[in-house]
Amino acid sequence: MPQNDLTSVSHASDAASTPRPRKVPRIVVLGGGSVGLYVARRLRKKLKKREAAIVVVDPRPYMTYAPFLPEAAAGSIDARDVVAPHRKALKGIDVLQGKVTTIEHGRKHVKIQPESGDEYEVSYDQLVVGLGSVSRTLPIPGLAESAIGFKNVEEAIAVRNHVINRMDVASSTWDADLRKRMLTFTFVGGGFAGIEALAEIEDMARYATRQYQTIEASDLRFVMIEGAGRILPEVTEPMGEYALAELKKRGIEFHLNTFLSSCVDGHVVTSTGVEFDTETIVWTAGVKANPVIKEASDLPFDKMGRVIVLPTLQVATEDGEIVEGAWAAGDCAAVPDVNNPGKFCPPNAQHAIREAVRLADNIVALYKEKPAVDYDHKNLGVVASLGLYKGVAELFGFIKLRGFLAWVAHRGYHVMAMPTGNRKVRILIGWIGQFLLGRELVSLGSLHDPRQEFRNASVPPKPVGEKVEQKAESSAERAESGAKA
Repeated sequence: MPQNDLTSVSHASDAASTPRPRKVPRIVVLGGGSVGLYVARRLRKKLKKREAAIVVVDPRPYMTYAPFLPEAAAGSIDARDVVAPHRKALKGIDVLQGKVTTIEHGRKHVKIQPESGDEYEVSYDQLVVGLGSVSRTLPIPGLAESAIGFKNVEEAIAVRNHVINRMDVASSTWDADLRKRMLTFTFVGGGFAGIEALAEIEDMARYATRQYQTIEASDLRFVMIEGAGRILPEVTEPMGEYALAELKKRGIEFHLNTFLSSCVDGHVVTSTGVEFDTETIVWTAGVKANPVIKEASDLPFDKMGRVIVLPTLQVATEDGEIVEGAWAAGDCAAVPDVNNPGKFCPPNAQHAIREAVRLADNIVALYKEKPAVDYDHKNLGVVASLGLYKGVAELFGFIKLRGFLAWVAHRGYHVMAMPTGNRKVRILIGWIGQFLLGRELVSLGSLHDPRQEFRNASVPPKPVGEKVEQKAESSAERAESGAKA
């Protein structure tokens, strides 16, 4: 576990003991996503090491740039290029890899459970909560067993591998019903995440049919189930209708004003009575704030489980009283939108990155005894990809783009927002390679269980007490004995 002489860490069992005094204040940042990474980098840039020690806590060793997950799933971007490794991006910052289990702001301690080893505590002077969100699921029969989320890069690549694998298997299957089931791909949730994931995966799958002599593009069935009466609520209704019409032209089946009622063993049943079988269910029906805030924290939260904050991003009670030493931003915080009184900033990357910068500057202002400034950012607009060379975009409130120009705006904006120059260059190189050489469509399904083949090859163990004879033998000797046999 990385430490320096400016930090003090204790095991949870030693919580009652007095921690070793620190030479400089410590700022602990919970979460290494967009908020955590940008807050930590900004603080390190503004505060010298003798002014503050900075610690970032996250269960993953990297930040995932979520807007690029659909393109990673479609093979347009390499999976490694949509993440920013913490230890490379957070120079001069302590990184603790572990899950936050408890926040005790009254004691100014957080409890961390590493992947291996005992739980321990870290004390702090200033706390930044950027724990983000998790998939919002419902108690639908079969959902946990049959569906997969689309919240992180592991899930995105798993969806890609699974879709291509189903096509591989279906191409050699003569059972018509089984083949139809394999080639039916269902997405639940018509917001940005769901529509971009559906559009990119569908575009990739139809492109992939060129490699199969027994599968036509018309054999693929893509289904979207959405509870609202429209898709892409983040854009204006005319743009949402345009996207819907374009996706329908590609043969994608939409069930609006419809809810998923059951999906036991892949048999989908909707609230409108539609039933069909599928082996692919991707759940993108919303997110919720990290449950640690509501279940294991003494910080004030709203009815949606988000940390209550002021426009300055300082944590506050329902009455507006500042909770000293605590800050929050991003998906897990209810950040007031000063440009739309009574509303909150949407949980997207555009706001998360800018909130992080303002939050870090306000902490620096606190150390320099200057007043905190409200987070005030007018929405620059929204961009969405609908597959290769296709998209929709609304910029600055009056520029509306469709098709190729919208797709260019989408890629241009997000590659600029991607942290670290290294990742920007890698993504650009990947796009150029795809343009010149085409998509790389290979299913590496064994990545999700690499030990399966070894288990299958293993022989049963000998009964207890029976000696296992082992003999050292070279590959040349094995080949010779095999030839004699």
